Amino acid sequence: MWSEATGEVEADGKVLILKRIQVRYHARIPLEKQEVAERVLAVHADSCPIARSLRASIGILTSLDVEDA
Repeated sequence: MWSEATGEVEADGKVLILKRIQVRYHARIPLEKQEVAERVLAVHADSCPIARSLRASIGILTSLDVEDA
């Protein structure tokens, strides 16, 4: 499994502010396990200290790309 993240920055006056983060996870798992992986992804942010620290001010979107193992 590997991931990539991109951030979206917007100007707030003369200051650039990070507004959104998109995290895309790539996993090589058996396709019959994809539903389990999607359920884990749906709840993982609640246990992630970074996501919990940022979510009040920065939107965090996640997605999962699955390749059959």
